[in-house]
Amino acid sequence: MLQGKKILLGITGSIAAYKSIFLVRLLVKAGAEVKVIMTPAAKDFVTPLSLSTLSRNPVLTDLFDEQSWANHVMLGRWADVLLIAPLSANTLAKMASGQCDNLLLATYLSATCPVVVAPAMDEDMWHHPTAKENCKKLESFGNRVIPVEKGDLASGLHGDGRMAEPEQIVQYLVSNFFLTSPVAGKKAIVTAGPTYEPIDPVRFIGNHSSGKMGIAIAKELQHRGADVTLILGPTTYDFSENGIKLKRVTTAAEMYAASHDLFDRADIAIMAAAVADYSPVTAAAEKIKKKEDGLTVELVKTKDILKSLGEKKKPGQVLVGFALETNNEKQNALDKLTRKNADMIILNSLNDAGAGFGHDTNKITIFDKGGNEISFAAKPKSEVAKDIVDTIIRLYYA
Repeated sequence: MLQGKKILLGITGSIAAYKSIFLVRLLVKAGAEVKVIMTPAAKDFVTPLSLSTLSRNPVLTDLFDEQSWANHVMLGRWADVLLIAPLSANTLAKMASGQCDNLLLATYLSATCPVVVAPAMDEDMWHHPTAKENCKKLESFGNRVIPVEKGDLASGLHGDGRMAEPEQIVQYLVSNFFLTSPVAGKKAIVTAGPTYEPIDPVRFIGNHSSGKMGIAIAKELQHRGADVTLILGPTTYDFSENGIKLKRVTTAAEMYAASHDLFDRADIAIMAAAVADYSPVTAAAEKIKKKEDGLTVELVKTKDILKSLGEKKKPGQVLVGFALETNNEKQNALDKLTRKNADMIILNSLNDAGAGFGHDTNKITIFDKGGNEISFAAKPKSEVAKDIVDTIIRLYYA
């Protein structure tokens, strides 16, 4: 899928620069045309001769020398992607502040192509607030940051900060920029996690949803090229995925509002969140003290997000809901499919081992309006997400 693609690889002064040799080899083997720019410090870790031999192109290191001038503007326009791997803490800081004291930085500032960086630094440097803030700045500029890995570091420590492996970087490029998919460019919204309905400032009505299933679906859609917004309820699950827009909510009312705000412009909507069915009529302003005679909380039904979206669904929109059941599973799922005017209902049964809240695996059956029933074996939620997206594509975008 990289055949004929133009990759401009920037290498900075990091011990992880040795991995760039393998990275260039993999990119060329995949059919990409690779040009390399090195910072002056990078030459202390890997030689230009090795990289020029593997890339089959001269390695560029200086803005100008006695014989020529490196046209950084045209380099940034030549490339389909500018990949900086490894990205050192020093170059990260310079990119975040707009400095331009070498050829790589000049090319970055004038690049019209997408920019992807793969940081590499020691754990304490990676976790320093400055590095975190600089990464956020780069992402706010529209750049992609490939997450670091945990492992053995040059300092002898074991922790976060390793550059992603060359194979992972190549796969990231393919998945995010060069994967041909029927959902590429489609706008998708996914809800995930629980909602918390406040009783007082410290208590709430909620459920055990971790949000893992919805997050996996959002990631899979994004990997297929969709423009994804994830509406995420309160969860302890640490979510971070470059390229996915994140809207955090707490209550069912907030999730309802966010879903409706985005639905009109969505091609695909997958309602994977476990939304509370009831919410307290009023929430106490102060913590309710324990009393001898118990406590009565009056509840009111929350707005039905899936049904309300089904009522306003337009031709061409694909609406997918979930049904978590404990009895009469198939009948309840089919009933929900009809009542909510959904295109697909994905059934989870708490009677199935490894399915439901909190697990890293799931077991699903998909029902659609055409009468199809498709069952899948229990598998990791990332694989379940692929099954769901594959089914959507087969039924609606084939």
